[in-house]
Amino acid sequence: MNYLAHAALSLDERDLVTGNLISDFVKGKAQYDLPAGIQKGIRLHRIIDEFTDSHPVTARAKLWFRPQYRLYSGAFVDVVYDHFLAMDARQFASFGGLRIFTSRVYQYLDENQAFLPERFGRMVPFMKSQNWLYNYQFMTGIRDSFQGVVRRAAYLNESQIAYEIFQNSYEALRSCYEEFYPELATFATENARRLLAGNI
Repeated sequence: MNYLAHAALSLDERDLVTGNLISDFVKGKAQYDLPAGIQKGIRLHRIIDEFTDSHPVTARAKLWFRPQYRLYSGAFVDVVYDHFLAMDARQFASFGGLRIFTSRVYQYLDENQAFLPERFGRMVPFMKSQNWLYNYQFMTGIRDSFQGVVRRAAYLNESQIAYEIFQNSYEALRSCYEEFYPELATFATENARRLLAGNI
């Protein structure tokens, strides 16, 4: 899953949200220098990723991207899932909508700014000013996010084909999201509550 899903699956807990979003930027023992709640968010992120990467629906979604992008197909599927999540108003109704939810996420990151890894901290102003989390719902936001996948990848030099695959396979990929996300949400919620309770 990408940034929006990791934030949405963090039970609206500031430290869980923060840890879930910074996890990919925290290596090795560095996590143990962070507050306990943020460490739990890092663990939740990795639990979510393992569930997502091993799920048969995700394997099916990757098939559209794999011929062109091979090992990077999962990174594009993560962005695709965030698009359909952003379009799914049911998931953000309790917050008053996606815009209010994304504002809360940015607020949490600001409040935990002292604990953000340097690379992630440099990225946050762009995330906020361009409102990445909110803009996943728009095609332009997905195009930009696909370009971001390429910038971070060692062996990719274009994302236009991925964007065309996304457009041409839109309804099939939407079906993957609709089948997969409820299972993920149940799984993540259970594990987040166990982490908060100190049971894992």
